[in-house]
Amino acid sequence: MSRIGNNPVAVPEGVTIEVNDNLVTVKGKHGELTQEFSGVQVAMEDGSLMVKRPSDSKEHKAKHGLYRSLFLNMVEGVSKGWTKELELVGVGYRASNQGQKLDLALGFSHNIVIDIAPEVKIETISEKGKNPIVKLTSHDKQLVGQVAAKIRAFRKPEPYKGKGIRFVGEQIRRKAGKSA
Repeated sequence: MSRIGNNPVAVPEGVTIEVNDNLVTVKGKHGELTQEFSGVQVAMEDGSLMVKRPSDSKEHKAKHGLYRSLFLNMVEGVSKGWTKELELVGVGYRASNQGQKLDLALGFSHNIVIDIAPEVKIETISEKGKNPIVKLTSHDKQLVGQVAAKIRAFRKPEPYKGKGIRFVGEQIRRKAGKSA
């Protein structure tokens, strides 16, 4: 029995959900998201979204919890939004943005300039004596995570000094290095 799939998705005020054939559309103050589904039944009951599976086959059990989680992320995204923060740890590592272009100085011969999707709001915070922070905000959880992973892939944190791009609050497993 899927414990996640059995829980109803509560719909807060200001959020509307439409269920058509195999498509769920969620609208809220932060935007609109759509998700196709298959292998489960989705219905609105008592102001909440219910996901039910037709049988106890392995495929239906897997999709039951998956779609419920996706729908919950959509509802939270259009009502509150999602945020990821990346921290640049290293001497001379800098980040700045102009509109949707992110300019990263990560110790390579040239700066890395990347275009960020228009659905993602980007903000760079640089305070003296602290590591620069890149803040990504959007209503789409998958898109925020994908953009954050793409940025992090330019300079993953290394285990000896801990230099690189990491998520704020992420713990890096450190190694001792050579002993003198």
